[in-house]
Amino acid sequence: MHELSIPPRVTVADGDRLSDMVVDNAREVPGLVSFGRRASDGTWDDVTAAEFAAEVTAVARGLIAAGVGRGDRVALMSATRYEWTLLDYAIWSAGAVCVPVYETSSAEQVDWILADSGAVAVVVETDAHLALVEASSAAPALRWTFGQLPALIAAGSSVTDAAAEERRTAVRADDVATIVYTSGTTGRPKGCVLTHRNLLADVKAGNDVLQPVYDADGSTLLFLPLAHVFGRVIEIGSVLQRSRLGHSSDVRRLPEDLRSFQPTFLLAVPRVFEKAYNSARQTAYAAGKARIFDAAEATAIAYSRALSRGRVSPLLKARHALFDRLVFSKIRAGLGGRCVNAISGGAALGERLGHFFRGAGITVLEGYGLTETSAGATLNLPGAQRIGTVGRPVPGTAVRIAEDGEILLSGPNVFSGYWQNESATSEVLGDGWFRTGDLGSLDDDGYLTVTGRKKDLIVTANGKNVAPAVLEDRLRAHPLVGQCMVVGDRQPFIAALVTIDPDAWPGWLAAHGREPGTTVAALATDPELRATVQEAVDEANRAVSRAESIREFRILPEDFTEAGGELTPSLKVRRTEVLKRYAADVAAIYA
Repeated sequence: MHELSIPPRVTVADGDRLSDMVVDNAREVPGLVSFGRRASDGTWDDVTAAEFAAEVTAVARGLIAAGVGRGDRVALMSATRYEWTLLDYAIWSAGAVCVPVYETSSAEQVDWILADSGAVAVVVETDAHLALVEASSAAPALRWTFGQLPALIAAGSSVTDAAAEERRTAVRADDVATIVYTSGTTGRPKGCVLTHRNLLADVKAGNDVLQPVYDADGSTLLFLPLAHVFGRVIEIGSVLQRSRLGHSSDVRRLPEDLRSFQPTFLLAVPRVFEKAYNSARQTAYAAGKARIFDAAEATAIAYSRALSRGRVSPLLKARHALFDRLVFSKIRAGLGGRCVNAISGGAALGERLGHFFRGAGITVLEGYGLTETSAGATLNLPGAQRIGTVGRPVPGTAVRIAEDGEILLSGPNVFSGYWQNESATSEVLGDGWFRTGDLGSLDDDGYLTVTGRKKDLIVTANGKNVAPAVLEDRLRAHPLVGQCMVVGDRQPFIAALVTIDPDAWPGWLAAHGREPGTTVAALATDPELRATVQEAVDEANRAVSRAESIREFRILPEDFTEAGGELTPSLKVRRTEVLKRYAADVAAIYA
């Protein structure tokens, strides 16, 4: 199968806009608890639909009074917190365009986004963020920190109810809602222009097919950056679906936030699930329960595979019940105890982890999409899940596989182009299709499998085409591996650069009788450490032919990080940066 189109089940009218859901919720269910807002004492304060609408309107009035006009760009730089969502809807209610900026952005990135978007105003979380903005040559005259929001709201009292509502309702579905700058694994970020129609079409279609996830008592805790479109559509989807939404801004406090907020579903990138698995395994091993955990893992995977076949044997049910008490319940408790579903995107989760988590009682629904498609274009659904794939097209979306294997997408969720960049737009949009740059295949039932990026395709000296993602996904699944990058373009064989997971490293040292605090750099050539990493390499090589297999690897002294420049804010590897930084290691492999 090379093309599949799923008919739409929802519509977006020309007069629809993202702010409508806030107004509708306040009118129809004013007392509904829409948000849990983190209080200073660590508890969660309830925010009702009516209270949220009142705050949104108050901030929108402040923006209007300050001089923000319809269609003006307003930059927003913050960690994932309640105020991010409040400002997002306030900017839309003021008829303006939200331009997200990652809180971890460098001065150069902030300068570029402010200049390229032509932002007339910026709202930032901290004084440090404000200093970055003020240092920019493109700093707008209007700029506020979250601490200055009360003054902004007070200034908005001069704007009448009628004027505020007139501004809000003047927005149409095809007006620009946001310009989201890609995190950029290469080159300068490009601004993806997304309209109210794009986002509403994607969110409405997703909510429609995810009803079992968004149940009447549904709630989710957002911890991914809201500057990324993946978190953004869940934010919008939760408000539209009237599910309770919370925010967690500090990864160090995330375990505590999960236990106290008790979400029923989560969204995350695969690395989060890899970390959760590795942490559970490491805890069990450290407690002398390695055999129990390994048996539980095998049982979870077998149970999930049996569910896919449609029949679970009585013996397997009994083993599953045993390990549910001993192991799986503890994993769920770490996520708050109520989480039964999760949505994963951004990269491949891997079949093994998909089966493990489903067997442990948490169904991870993999999907696929890009910023340019307003996030989700395909999705696995409850009761229609094929682990190892990224699901079927969301209703209203069409998927086509080009002759060279590139994935093409079409639908109302597809963006209108890159901001002020016609040449880049023409490269990816044409004949009604968006060229994703990803490679993949559709099976006979219409489930999509993504195999890698066209630009990442490695061509060896022997002319063999190798998609590194297949090997990298399997390598990262090993508990000791942090990150990895496959190399070998125009070389005689495939190799890999591998980092060690900092969280798993102390456990490995203890298990192998090494001095606590020993660095990875000190043991990079250690035979035992290399033997452990070789296990991960051998497992990855089982997925490919001999010509595509990893023949050699180097253990790097440090893990890839966003701060170090090797990872984007959405945790994708910046391949060019890694190749530049570790050029000597790559050269040594082929010397």
